[in-house]
Amino acid sequence: MFTAILVLPLIGAVIAGFFHRFIGEKLAMVIPTTLLFIACALSWYAFFTIQGHEQSIPLMRFITSGDLQSDWSIRVDQLTGVMLVVVTSVSALVHLYSIGYMAEEDGKPRFFAYLSFFTFAMLALVTADNLLQMFFGWEGVGVASYLLIGFWYKKPSANAAAIKAFIVNRIGDFGFLLGIFALYYLVGSVDLDDIFKAGPELAATTTGFLGYQVPAIELICVLLFIGAMGKSAQLFLHTWLPDAMEGPTPVSALIHAATMVTAGVFLVVRMSPLFEYAPGAQTFVVVIGASTAFFAATVALVQNDIKRVIAYSTCSQLGYMFVAAGVGAYEAAMFHLFTHAAFKALLFLGSGSVIIAMHHEQDMRKMGGLRHKIPLTYYVMLAGTLSITGVGIPLLTLLDTPLGFAGFVSKDMIIESSFAASSSVGKFAYTLLVASAAMTAFYSWRLIFMTFHGQTRADRHTYDHAQDSPNTMMIPLYVLAAGALLAGMNWYPEFVGHAEGEWWGSGIFNAAGNQVLHDAHAIPVLAKLAPFIAMLFGLGLAWQMYIRKPHLPARLARQHQALYLFLLNKWYFDEIYEFLLVRPTKWFGRFLWQRGDLGAIDGFLNGLAMGLVPRLTRYAGRMQSGYLFHYAFVMLIGISFLITWFAVTGGPQR
Repeated sequence: MFTAILVLPLIGAVIAGFFHRFIGEKLAMVIPTTLLFIACALSWYAFFTIQGHEQSIPLMRFITSGDLQSDWSIRVDQLTGVMLVVVTSVSALVHLYSIGYMAEEDGKPRFFAYLSFFTFAMLALVTADNLLQMFFGWEGVGVASYLLIGFWYKKPSANAAAIKAFIVNRIGDFGFLLGIFALYYLVGSVDLDDIFKAGPELAATTTGFLGYQVPAIELICVLLFIGAMGKSAQLFLHTWLPDAMEGPTPVSALIHAATMVTAGVFLVVRMSPLFEYAPGAQTFVVVIGASTAFFAATVALVQNDIKRVIAYSTCSQLGYMFVAAGVGAYEAAMFHLFTHAAFKALLFLGSGSVIIAMHHEQDMRKMGGLRHKIPLTYYVMLAGTLSITGVGIPLLTLLDTPLGFAGFVSKDMIIESSFAASSSVGKFAYTLLVASAAMTAFYSWRLIFMTFHGQTRADRHTYDHAQDSPNTMMIPLYVLAAGALLAGMNWYPEFVGHAEGEWWGSGIFNAAGNQVLHDAHAIPVLAKLAPFIAMLFGLGLAWQMYIRKPHLPARLARQHQALYLFLLNKWYFDEIYEFLLVRPTKWFGRFLWQRGDLGAIDGFLNGLAMGLVPRLTRYAGRMQSGYLFHYAFVMLIGISFLITWFAVTGGPQR
């Protein structure tokens, strides 16, 4: 069963990519989609039957090199089960949605081949039983992301975004690779079981790094997290994610909302047996996660592209997950990853429905009044917004389960866990996450109000012809809306309830002193209410500015132009990187090209080939005159030279 889940998407990719000329364009879309739904059904069956059990299923020998022996095996535990459900469910729905969304596009078989290949690579990552196999999937999703972001290869901005995503992720991947090297050097194995058993020993070991002796486990965990920062678009390595919106909207939903960007969170949770012994690395994770949540929320406040608002929201929500993992509430991180897959994929695919209705217009300033034109899209996006903003009934539970939308249940648990950490970095994270919750409510409702409410600002012809998407696009939205409404309440007991330890089994490791998740259930009432109050504040402010006084945002932007431009330009990260990194690198490259390549290498070779060699050739040509007396003269000179040499040296010595 697990082998089928892994292989079915690869079969779909091969069929769509190599045999579409024989089976036709329609079957090249239908067959991969059908195979993904089969894999999804099998994943849900596995999810319900794993129940905390763990096993390893060997498939084949992967790599043998000297002492390194690596098998391709499928690691089965509850953590794998959660990721299988997330990846295959979202991917299957995105495949179905893409049949409608890409109906008028060229290259549909190629697009579906890329989607299915991405799904295979992601499944290889989450089922990995060793770090080399995981790195294979890690790089596979990177390649698939590059191909999908740049799918419209005739569009320069799409090509630039694909290259940017590839390069920025290589920086993080280099850190991940160094972490793998360090583990193999210190443990002598890349198998996860061997690495996890060595955790206590690594905690007592120091190793040399850049001339210093540092705790081995801290160094390893920081290097692994750098890899996670790149893949999950955390602060400093986040710049690729918003630009990746240049790809088709289904790509945004599959890769940049629900699956690939969560690979970093999965990595940290999977390596919890190491992170539990690395408090310094955990602090680093919390600081980066909380800072990312706050930074991305501030930028989303003023973005006008509907997909970019949701993209920065993704950065922010991933920051929440890393905070949970950093304080030791790994179950809460996975719970939010689980619910986030539903409501964020819903928002991305819903925005795609809006974009199709508006004839590919993405600027919210050119929308408005669409709730009567595309009511079905409006209601499903409203469900996603209610979920991400955290709408629920605080302090009220039914059968020990909070009452509210999925985001309310999972996000509040992360905020409460950061408070329960009872550390300075935990309080730092709690403060930033509550502030981010207020901003999340503001920009999410701003999107709804600017897109669906008020007077339309759209072109009259576009507005008059706007209509809801076909069923192939709407059915996935209905399914995801159900997840956004119910996933939190339905799965709360298993993920973060009081019996979570039994459900997770050996998928997540908690050290003996880790009581964060347990303590999160008993924090003060005011600390529990803060996220809900922040949500109401953000909602009220958005209503005041975009419904009651729609002239107010423009006036505030003029009055606080410096702050507005600072946020609109994303804290000028791209400009800073352009000045500090991109321009010097280009200058150095041009220097090596002009002075090194053209001036030195080409100059020497061209000078030799075009200067000295022709000159010698001309001299040699002159010597080949064809006159007998010239050749006799040269022979006499040679004989004279030999006689002189014998006379001076006495000839060769025996």
